[in-house]
Amino acid sequence: MTTAIEMHRFTTRGRLFFRWTQRLLFIAGALAVSYVALTLLHARLYQEAADSSLEKQIFAQEQHKVSLSTVVAKQGDVLGRIVIPRLGMKVAILEGTSAHILGLGIGHIEGTALPGEPGNAGIAGHRDTYFRGLKNIRANDEIQIQTATGLSRYLVDWVRIVAPNNTGILAPSGGSALTLITCYPFHFIGAAPQRFVVHARKE
Repeated sequence: MTTAIEMHRFTTRGRLFFRWTQRLLFIAGALAVSYVALTLLHARLYQEAADSSLEKQIFAQEQHKVSLSTVVAKQGDVLGRIVIPRLGMKVAILEGTSAHILGLGIGHIEGTALPGEPGNAGIAGHRDTYFRGLKNIRANDEIQIQTATGLSRYLVDWVRIVAPNNTGILAPSGGSALTLITCYPFHFIGAAPQRFVVHARKE
């Protein structure tokens, strides 16, 4: 009798433990999904705000109210937007490449030419968000860079996979070039071991 009672208690406790474990896992999953949803919503709203900010910059430049060419960009400033028509990509370019900035858009790499200006402009983005579509890019695809001072068009001339410490891809250019960088492989879990690089030259 005692053994039967003990077995019943053990079984009851096991069921309770299993039930509470299920509930905790469900709550944890719901919180994780909510966090991701809120993060994506925040990024989307920021992109809309950045687009509006750029339009105001363009208007101010057209009205000659401010000379944007003499303004020093600060971390997080909206520098422009990139559009790759064939990929349906449109995203704001921000100054800097911190984790916070790359969570909101794509970032201009400090020390490289500014987007749309002479030289080699380096731009970085996450492979699982804004630069996800780069995996389908091809030679001769058009890349548009809209800044307050105008629209620049580039054509992709090569795509390469390089080591993370390959800084030569950002070497200064005599003409006007654009270098897009993201992690590779695109579906790798964790810190990716390589970099996916897209190089384009101004038309």
